[in-house]
Amino acid sequence: MSRSTKQAIPDVKTMNGELFTLTYGALVVDLLRDLESEEEVNIQLEKIGYNIGVRIADDLLSKNPNIGRCTDTHQIAEVISKQALKAYLGVTAHVSQSNMPANEFSLILDSNPLVEFVEIPAKYSKLSYSQVICGAIHGALEALHLKVNASLVKDVPDPTEIHVKFIRVLHEYMPTGDED
Repeated sequence: MSRSTKQAIPDVKTMNGELFTLTYGALVVDLLRDLESEEEVNIQLEKIGYNIGVRIADDLLSKNPNIGRCTDTHQIAEVISKQALKAYLGVTAHVSQSNMPANEFSLILDSNPLVEFVEIPAKYSKLSYSQVICGAIHGALEALHLKVNASLVKDVPDPTEIHVKFIRVLHEYMPTGDED
């Protein structure tokens, strides 16, 4: 292959990210057309994200052997903000725990590729465009035996902010011997 041919091949990671962003936008538009309300769209985006999260939890841990057992909310927030979001969205987030109980934190995404080229019309003011990320966090942590509530605080056009509140450890689903 000649040198000029090599330069013409785009970066696969960049292309996949752009394709995902465009595909996600088309999915949201289709859901808005097919469903009766923005609330129903938000529920579907949460379900889609939840299913993604359940599948990627093991993937993240298997590809990152340096992630140990997290023992508190702060450690979990750091893994999500610095490793999980980086691995699957290519972004990092700032963790905010100020003025919150110890079992809660907020993730403020430095950038959100899902909303890069998005403008939401005023008639869709109740749409939580990035709800799929909340669903993924919910699903991934539930796959790791943690019941959480992840909700979108801010989204398009503001920086995306996700609030995460820990409800309880799901002891009934833990393998024998992992309950410490």
